[in-house]
Amino acid sequence: MNFKRTLLAAGAAAVVAGGFGVATTTTANTIIQIDGSSTVYPISEAVAEEFQKAKKGAVKVTVGLSGTGGGFKKFCRGETDISDASRPITKKEMDACKAAGIKYIEIPVAFDALTVVVHKDNTWASQMTVAELKTMWEPAAQGKITNWKQVNPKFPDMPLALFGPGADSGTFEYFTEAVNGKSKAQRGDFTASEDDNVLVQGVSRSKGGLGYFGMAYYFENKDKLKAVSIIEKAGAPAVAPSLETVLKGTYQPLARPIFIYVNEKSAKKPEIKEFIEYYMTKGAALSQEVGYVPLPGEAYKLALANFKKNKVGTGFGGHNEVGVRIEDVLKREAKL
Repeated sequence: MNFKRTLLAAGAAAVVAGGFGVATTTTANTIIQIDGSSTVYPISEAVAEEFQKAKKGAVKVTVGLSGTGGGFKKFCRGETDISDASRPITKKEMDACKAAGIKYIEIPVAFDALTVVVHKDNTWASQMTVAELKTMWEPAAQGKITNWKQVNPKFPDMPLALFGPGADSGTFEYFTEAVNGKSKAQRGDFTASEDDNVLVQGVSRSKGGLGYFGMAYYFENKDKLKAVSIIEKAGAPAVAPSLETVLKGTYQPLARPIFIYVNEKSAKKPEIKEFIEYYMTKGAALSQEVGYVPLPGEAYKLALANFKKNKVGTGFGGHNEVGVRIEDVLKREAKL
């Protein structure tokens, strides 16, 4: 089954409409509302679809697509039960939830290899260093670095067309921190969208194009794009994004955990409890099926135990951590 069959058709419309629901054949009164990250969307959509089938239409699950930041805005206003997030909740979002009386349970669901992609006919950038990516994307590059040859003299004299997530995206925040050294520090003269399908189309139509997004979107579009192997530092080998390289810890610095956050009050509802248990049981297989890397089995057990114990708060303290071991985070004291 292709759990991402709705992505290409519905992606652009979702951004315009502010979200869309997973298809259902019922008019169930019990509704679970999810919104947030486009990166996490394929997993939550797959789990939601299977859960609805298992419940035979007794529960409807809607999955929106407004970016990690956009999803947290709704979540911290109490508008959703679950927020998909491609990075940990920030201090600002923690404060917003606290002000609104919203407590939450943090649950990692998979690993993502944030993937840098180029046009399928690109013959010169099969591998790039993090330093070269910084040359392209850092704030100082705005209006100045506009040609591939400026990035590396071995590259061709060709206009550079950049495509990346918008400011509400957790992928944007993680990439800028990992590559440029500071979250949200990035040039502004690029094509931005919260919908990764728009980025796919942009790069696939521009021979000088380069973009980045979650690995699942690359695997869904391998016929249109090429993935760039990443060289973390001088002398290091070039490493391609894959299940194997993420699990080995060699795809650095662009491998990261991705999450769902559950509203504590919602978590007390029987249908939410059942849904999260289903997510933690089926999430590993479905994550891999849609193109992500499952967590170690122990991580899913720890996450479910934290949920059942109503362990509210975050193990990250309001900021990203590069190269973190997710089992260690799950054992930390959580902060609100």
